[in-house]
Amino acid sequence: MKIETFFDQATFTLTYVVWDEDTRDAVIIDSVMDYDPKASMISYESANKVIQFANGKELQIHLILETHAHADHLSASQYLKQKYPEAKIVIGQEISKVQEVFKGLFNFKNLAADGSQFDLKVKDGQKFSAGSLAFEAIHTPGHTPACYTYKIKDVIFTGDALFMPDFGTGRCDFPSGSAENLYHSVHEKLYKLPDETRVFTGHDYQPGGRELKWESTIGEQKAKNIQLKEATSKDEFVKFRTERDSTLAAPNILLQSVQVNIGAGMFPEKEDNGTAYLKMPVRFKG
Repeated sequence: MKIETFFDQATFTLTYVVWDEDTRDAVIIDSVMDYDPKASMISYESANKVIQFANGKELQIHLILETHAHADHLSASQYLKQKYPEAKIVIGQEISKVQEVFKGLFNFKNLAADGSQFDLKVKDGQKFSAGSLAFEAIHTPGHTPACYTYKIKDVIFTGDALFMPDFGTGRCDFPSGSAENLYHSVHEKLYKLPDETRVFTGHDYQPGGRELKWESTIGEQKAKNIQLKEATSKDEFVKFRTERDSTLAAPNILLQSVQVNIGAGMFPEKEDNGTAYLKMPVRFKG
């Protein structure tokens, strides 16, 4: 099994291509569609790098995996599916809970909040395959209720549950997020895996300006994670996470991202003037 990493500097997102060297079976995890919020313009430079790599290796893309409905970047899953029509877009079955929340926020009356926009909805502990690649889905809620970690052999892809040890964990202040749930997901699930398990994170924010990193181990996380070590109690983590989250600004393209990503990366249909529109709710403070 081989892993290739792609980094989107604009959103600090890590995209992974995982493949079998012998069979060329492959998956793509957490893809990025480039979005300029000032111009409301999309482009595909990030996704095209992934496509160029996959095609150059003659990979057969079976699955396009989403660890969750991202709030900080738009998914390129639909664009990738156009290039690889046989590939299935995968997400956790709890995506329906996230859809229900944002269906109300955006007044999406016609949105089916049942996850039907995705090709495969996995549940906790489910085994699934991509040709010769065998995966296990691990439900790791907290950042959102629909967050999943994907395990293959001795490797896990944690999305926003665990970052590099010097940055910590994902925030828990999004709708239906829960610091208690994230503690359980990490401490009682991921930290029960063997210490040598390799951890590939969904983002790297390069604290202190250090070089880009994306891989650690469960042993390193348990010993060194600055927010959640093995010895950290639930009360300590919940207190820290709650206080810290109360100081964080919303992601720059939160509203744009979630309304696309809850629909498996699909944009609204173009209107009669040939333009598609994203909705931006206006709220009045106080």
